Amino acid sequence: MDVFVARQPIFNRSQQVVAYELLYRARDEKHADIRDPDLATTEVFINTFMDIGLDRVTGQRRAYVNLTRPFLLGEYPLPFSHEAVTLEVLEDVAPDAEMVAALTALAQQGYEIALDDFIYREEMIPLLHIAHIVKIDIRQHDDDGLKRHVELLRPFDVRLLAEKVETRDEFARCMALGFDLFQGYFFCEPAVLRGKQAVPSRLATMHLLHTLNAPEFKFDELAQTISTDATLAYKLLRYINSAYFGLRRKVESIRHALVLLGQKNIRIWLNLIALSQLQDKSLELMVTTLTRAKMCELIAVARSQEMEKDKYFLAGLFSSLDAFVDLPLEEIIDSISLADDIVAGITRRSGPLGEVLNMVLRAERGDWKGMNLLGLSAGQITDSYLESISWAGGMTQLLAD
Repeated sequence: MDVFVARQPIFNRSQQVVAYELLYRARDEKHADIRDPDLATTEVFINTFMDIGLDRVTGQRRAYVNLTRPFLLGEYPLPFSHEAVTLEVLEDVAPDAEMVAALTALAQQGYEIALDDFIYREEMIPLLHIAHIVKIDIRQHDDDGLKRHVELLRPFDVRLLAEKVETRDEFARCMALGFDLFQGYFFCEPAVLRGKQAVPSRLATMHLLHTLNAPEFKFDELAQTISTDATLAYKLLRYINSAYFGLRRKVESIRHALVLLGQKNIRIWLNLIALSQLQDKSLELMVTTLTRAKMCELIAVARSQEMEKDKYFLAGLFSSLDAFVDLPLEEIIDSISLADDIVAGITRRSGPLGEVLNMVLRAERGDWKGMNLLGLSAGQITDSYLESISWAGGMTQLLAD
């Protein structure tokens, strides 16, 4: 049995990532379903926490993990430290005396307890006295329902986490209601709607992206452009001299760097640097985008498309340009000289690049049901995902310096 693994970021009120919820699905290659929820949980614990390693998935942040009743009651051992995880109690777990005693014991051992998909009922009050966090799915409530839940939970010593926050308006609404934590992909949404002008830093980034991806790529002109931007020049030389490139001698000039790396590599790395210049964007947006781009590349290689892997990387990288530049994606793509198949893959999800990008986007969000595996196993997809997370973490550290 293979196991799909994904993660979703959890933000605080300052939009800093404080944890990731681990999503998983155990897949039987013959039947493509979960044979037993507890077995699936066991599989993911073995693979993620023992074989894969927790830090590789969460980058040393706290992990939120869904637990079934047998794990909470101690029928299976918990193979992780209370300092590393938050234990999520699923909404269908009965709040009987046995469960209350088990959760009390876990809390006394130092484990943080979260009540998942919580809907207020009187029989849940004993759990509210034990829990540290209450997760509310905002898709299950209208505005009045959310306000009512917030008011009912105020007397308890719990932090409120809003789940499935997908837009910036929803994030602002949950902030105003007093939620402490937020889970969802609102940070991937552009902040500016169609018809509004981009700020100067966005326009400069778009100009650089156009220059980088134009067919008439000229080393001397590009070297001159980079040399006039001290930050850009410093970052480029720092990356090239880092262990990522494995060069045996130091690079002394911008033109030297361009010649050594070649057209394909320099386009990729400068595209990364250009996006990293947009400093008002969430760091998690960069992490998610780099993970997506690298996974598209790795999936291409796994499907014997190594000669085209750079195109797949760019398709993943530019799929979230709208969130970086705060303009409609089609408008941005029209201003950049990208190959037709990359444009089709990004904007219409068509062609081989579109197929891979669509699969990666679904894997990224843990939307595995009915996902086209494109001839790959769940294990291959998970391995590519985890390798991409690791790579993106290292690159993000370089980009942030």
